[in-house]
Amino acid sequence: MRSFAVILGPTARRGLSRLMPVAHLLRGAGARIRAEYTQTAEQARQRATAAVHGGEVVVAAGGDGTIRLLAGAVADTGGLLGVIPAGRGNDFARQLGLPHSPEAVADLLLHGRPRDLDVLHVAGQTIVGSVYVGVDAAANELANRSRLPAALVYPTAGLRALLRWPRTRYTITVDGRTEHRHAYTVVIANCGYYGGGLHVAPAAQPDDGTLDVVVIGHAPKVLFPIALRQMRTGRHVRRGHVFSYRGTSVTVRADRPMTVYGDGDPVGRADEVTVEVRPQALHVIAG
Repeated sequence: MRSFAVILGPTARRGLSRLMPVAHLLRGAGARIRAEYTQTAEQARQRATAAVHGGEVVVAAGGDGTIRLLAGAVADTGGLLGVIPAGRGNDFARQLGLPHSPEAVADLLLHGRPRDLDVLHVAGQTIVGSVYVGVDAAANELANRSRLPAALVYPTAGLRALLRWPRTRYTITVDGRTEHRHAYTVVIANCGYYGGGLHVAPAAQPDDGTLDVVVIGHAPKVLFPIALRQMRTGRHVRRGHVFSYRGTSVTVRADRPMTVYGDGDPVGRADEVTVEVRPQALHVIAG
């Protein structure tokens, strides 16, 4: 019987509400489960590391940012991660096909098999889904400050960011091969989804040891909303101004300092960023 440690941050109200019925079911099945409340990212990572060393499954009750926060500690210590989807976007859970009902989540945590997944390494951080620069990172900044309902946050933030976006030239190097593109955004993906359900990299698989790079090239701004709608199904990759690459190491340079985002949270600000893949480094209950 597995034992579980749920690591909760200071803003974990939604995660806590999703956790309670799952915890009730786990305890009813005879499993041990406890919650740890943390105040900082570093404290959360420390508690996750200690839980792994204590033989517990680390559980992320939250969205992509919560998963990202704990995944690094779990991967570095060879532990096992469980997920209770409770975020605004839940793109990692969407990629893996994880359930949402308390009964199905509890059953998966109790009996599910581990799956070995790749993670991304960037600026000393672990990312599970994707790293991105450009108009989508600008939109993410706006979304993180928004109080709109979840269904409206990303479309509204995306439109506002697009209207402000200046023409930007990127130099993209994938495993030593270099391309120059004027583009709206560059996405380096481990998982195919981001932005609350946009299938930005439909070929991406989180266990193939490869990064999928999708570049939304420069085009009239009136065409960008069309491409955005097509991202729901992945059809945007057929457009002539969308370019795709694959590799294990990606460096992106821009002609101006760029804000870098990963899994919905800021990674940093620089005129160059390098992303590498760590194959099968993260063990997640997903099957």
